[in-house]
Amino acid sequence: MQKNKLNRREFLKTGLRATAFLSLASITGLAVSKSMSDDLVWQIDPYKCVQCGRCATNCVLNISAVKCMHVHKMCGYCDLCGGYFKPQVKNLDTGAENQLCPTKALKRKFVEDPYYLYEIEEELCNGCGKCVEGCDAFGNGSLHLQINHNICTNCNQCAISKVCPADAIVQIPEKKGYMLKTGFSAPKA
Repeated sequence: MQKNKLNRREFLKTGLRATAFLSLASITGLAVSKSMSDDLVWQIDPYKCVQCGRCATNCVLNISAVKCMHVHKMCGYCDLCGGYFKPQVKNLDTGAENQLCPTKALKRKFVEDPYYLYEIEEELCNGCGKCVEGCDAFGNGSLHLQINHNICTNCNQCAISKVCPADAIVQIPEKKGYMLKTGFSAPKA
């Protein structure tokens, strides 16, 4: 009977170990909940993005959560859009052979001469960045790529961030909103 009973010293040691473990678990739990309360989301820094095309092919989703965004205040809505037309097209028409977007996600509507409204059909956009590259090269940079919060699964380690050659994929607090271009030319890093 003596052997089955815990003596007072062993009881206290076991109790202290359990208390230490629970304290450590509580501290860890508080740290995790604090870090989760910041609600971090993945975003693309539009000034670092080099339109490499990896956003379209490396997202864990079948169709990438990365989408083209149009910052209208920066766009001239002109007839000759470097994000819409392939470089050096002969005819400025909506013929498929002239369009830069491989999925036809970028649509244009006539407003008045020489202005057209350019809109992105999000469900067609695969995040390839071809339109953004064209806009940066021949336009004013009003098109850029961004991770759509409504589509992104917010992976702990974004698959695209692992392969981004420019380290443009970063986590920021959700309350900051989308990272957007704010001027006509990107600052040089």
